Amino acid sequence: MSDQIFDLIVIGAGPAGYVAAIRASQLGMKVAIVEKRATPGGVCLNEGCIPSKALLDSSELFAVARDKFALHGIAIDPPRLDLNAMMLRKADVVKKLTDGISYLFKKNEVVRLHGSAILRGLNANGKHQIEISSVLEAQANVQQSLLDESPQSISILVAPKVILATGSEAAALPGVAFDGHVVVSAREALAFEKVPEHLVVAGGGFIGLELGSVWRRFGAQVTVMEMLPQILPNMDRQVADALYRSLRKQGIQFKLGTRITGVRKIGSKGIVLFNAGTGSEEIDCDKLLVAVGRKPLTVGLGLDLVGVVLDEKGKVKVDESYQTSAPGIFAIGDLVAGPMLAHKASEEAVACVEQMVGKATKVEYEYIPGVVYTWPEVAGVGVTEEQLKSAGVSYRSGRFNFAALGRARCMDETEGFVKILAEMESDRVLGVHIIGPRASDLIAEAVAVMSFGGTVRDITLTSHAHPTLSEAIREAALDVYKEAIHA
Repeated sequence: MSDQIFDLIVIGAGPAGYVAAIRASQLGMKVAIVEKRATPGGVCLNEGCIPSKALLDSSELFAVARDKFALHGIAIDPPRLDLNAMMLRKADVVKKLTDGISYLFKKNEVVRLHGSAILRGLNANGKHQIEISSVLEAQANVQQSLLDESPQSISILVAPKVILATGSEAAALPGVAFDGHVVVSAREALAFEKVPEHLVVAGGGFIGLELGSVWRRFGAQVTVMEMLPQILPNMDRQVADALYRSLRKQGIQFKLGTRITGVRKIGSKGIVLFNAGTGSEEIDCDKLLVAVGRKPLTVGLGLDLVGVVLDEKGKVKVDESYQTSAPGIFAIGDLVAGPMLAHKASEEAVACVEQMVGKATKVEYEYIPGVVYTWPEVAGVGVTEEQLKSAGVSYRSGRFNFAALGRARCMDETEGFVKILAEMESDRVLGVHIIGPRASDLIAEAVAVMSFGGTVRDITLTSHAHPTLSEAIREAALDVYKEAIHA
């Protein structure tokens, strides 16, 4: 068959890839997107952000019914867990959203291919050739020649520009390989067929704490082992310490400053070997969830053939326009430096394709928020107090506890606080850190204020509806100058 020619080929259909493809099409490009997975959305939508939040919401409702309904005067029999129904609901949420992306591809005339992509260098016209193997399906708008290909066929796509957006995968512990049964990643931990009696979590970061919370609410004994002396090392220390205390009250056990050295498997269970600084110890478990980080997926793309250079961490080196060392090949998302967050990847996708057509678009990395969807939630944007002290920056801080907030009292969600950090002379907001109810939503106001170079006074002069959770942000801003009304 003849080569299929496009303006842009995107490899990977996760939050970076599918957003890049759709935005590029909106900008008038003829776009193809290639994805190994049968459904679009990448890890985030299929086995990460979305299914984990579906289970977090279900488990939170279960815990509220079990532990808090009586406080609201709602008398019920003790709730019973139907794990299979929860898993079916989770799958339905994922399906509706993946179907939505497929619809957006059709609406925007993005050619979608299901298969593996390998960079094959430039053709005689100086355009990039992408070899697609095992094309299993294609959207209705794909050329008939592609539709006629057999499941194991090889196709060649050609374009002057290529975006690499293949994402990342779970990193394993040294000497502890994933087996999908006892030693598992988040993928398997989102689909357990029964509640484990004892879940050991390796890693005190976002993923480990969220999934540990899910299974603790369902009744599992959960032990989190973290190599560092604290959880969430990149978060504001006061906020991270408050979450640590809260999760301990919920029954999650922690072993900090602890290194896992191995796992022995006995039937369907495991014995985790670890060292907390006092010699080798052991602990029994049903599952060991390894959540110690992720690594970029670059293997099998043919990067060496076309001269794409990686850094010392295995990430793709790019310039400010996301251009790699190979002209015409770009990389975004988890493949490049920065936090491995879906919203960061999507922002890079838009910036990358808009710069291709001459738009002066850039990502403001300092204003990308981070969220931990535990209970209470944690969210932060900007610098932490520890970073300000280390840099010798003069600053003021304000804090307001949700316990003093009317709406939080009505919700019986009084745990946590809002903390605001501002530059001493200019009053500009440098960081906002929240632990409490709906922190994931509240942080958006802080991002907006900081993105426009806003000050603490800008927040204090902005009317916030009463009674709402967002009032806590205004009160924290007032507290920067010791003017908080309800503190």
